Amino acid sequence: MTSTPTHLWRMLVWGRRLARHGALRPFEDPRAPRSIRFVARLARLGTNAPQTPDFAAGLSAVGPAAVKFGQALATRPDLIGIEAALDLVRLQDSLPPLPFAQMETVLNASYGKNSWRDYFKSIDPVAIGAASMAQVHAGITLDGRKVAIKMLRPGIEADLARAIDTYSWAAGHIELLGGEFARLRPRAVIATFKGWTEAELDLRREAASASELAETLLGEPDFIVPDIDWARSSRRVLVLDWVDGVKMNDTEGLAALDFDRRRLAEVLVNAFLAQAIGQGFFHADLHQGNLFVVPARDGHEARIAVIDFGIMGRINRRARMYLAEILFGLVTGNYKRVAEIHFEAGYVPPHHSVGAFATALRSVGEPIRGKRAKDVNITDLLEGLFSITRSFDMQVQPHLLLLQKTMVMVEGVALTLDPQVNMWEVAEPYVRGWVRDEMGPEAVIADRLVENNRALAQLPRIFRQWVAEHPIPGAAPEGPTLAPLPVRGARAGWSTPWLLLAAGLGAGAVHYLG
Repeated sequence: MTSTPTHLWRMLVWGRRLARHGALRPFEDPRAPRSIRFVARLARLGTNAPQTPDFAAGLSAVGPAAVKFGQALATRPDLIGIEAALDLVRLQDSLPPLPFAQMETVLNASYGKNSWRDYFKSIDPVAIGAASMAQVHAGITLDGRKVAIKMLRPGIEADLARAIDTYSWAAGHIELLGGEFARLRPRAVIATFKGWTEAELDLRREAASASELAETLLGEPDFIVPDIDWARSSRRVLVLDWVDGVKMNDTEGLAALDFDRRRLAEVLVNAFLAQAIGQGFFHADLHQGNLFVVPARDGHEARIAVIDFGIMGRINRRARMYLAEILFGLVTGNYKRVAEIHFEAGYVPPHHSVGAFATALRSVGEPIRGKRAKDVNITDLLEGLFSITRSFDMQVQPHLLLLQKTMVMVEGVALTLDPQVNMWEVAEPYVRGWVRDEMGPEAVIADRLVENNRALAQLPRIFRQWVAEHPIPGAAPEGPTLAPLPVRGARAGWSTPWLLLAAGLGAGAVHYLG
């Protein structure tokens, strides 16, 4: 178990690196607690930090784990602020690649006694992509197929484990401060981040996710998921078919293609809805660097292809029903129903008024209804939504974090394809049809029958458990009377200078930046 001094030392080092890039300046704000202001100013001394914070550069200086956490925090503008979230989007592919000689060691180790040359005719030593946890090279298999080879960076597992250990420690202390810190649930944020990274550290799970997503999207032939080469893939190496297309972040390359931009924007939106609402399993990292436009060929119009299946989201049927009703209510302006769903789902505490919440939603929804996304002020919209969550004591829902982030990403990519696209117009037919098919009278009755059958099947187990917890008097002699166990009270404050320092740097490094 890591000691408190070790956690503190790590945070001191990270805090200093962040301060050099001005990334702790927000904590010098007069509204911040005095102790946090003091630590942020102390960390900045002698650094010549810029006036404008460069969060992305600061996290890159801290290391790969911080870069990965920064990508996660980019999904939480309510936690770190809208400007910081937009800046952190730059961390999508931010690290320089390692020399192929180092990656070759990883590749050979994954094949045991064999060399990679027993599986590939050639591998390009120049990486085509490098991120915080892995990098990708192009290769040719022995049978002449072109493939993409993704390899984990050496030592990334240990680096992430150390960082997450300290993040969790700091998040626990921050949550004890209560108030807004508790409502934002930093421990849940770290737990969600930990789940993401554990999945990404096993490339076999990424391969399985790609395979499952391909099955999910069989009804969307214009949205391509490349096939996995299972024979050449392992825990640290993933091999998949090469995507012969133009990345969506290649503005010049896209401009040279002749394709229907409006149609592909609709393909993207409908494919995402089919994943998230239709199946409850979705690609949760749909930024432009992971999406390609595949030119028209072989009788097909231009299509979209997706790569990088490390971050996937999953939501259950009940949550999908709530989501579909919320989207449909917003599209149709039925704010009362949207408010009722929030109360039914437990997203809003019951002591609040449904009517008041519906009015608050209307204040945010009506100004953007009928507008195209390019005409909506995202900053004002997000600030309005965050104000509502604070006013109505809405706790963060960790299972929806990925979904919220991905919806914003999909809208952004759709706009790069067609600046005139209206997201509500594109989504409305799919959502309306899903609500009709999945929430009509027949579907509701079928769901209730299934739920009731499951409940009845649990009765014998519940009865046995009740008997075990309430034994028949006299069936067994009673044991000696024991004194109750002492209850350990949670630490309510910061009683030492060391923990005061942890609060300051912890808030800076985890609550906002990682």
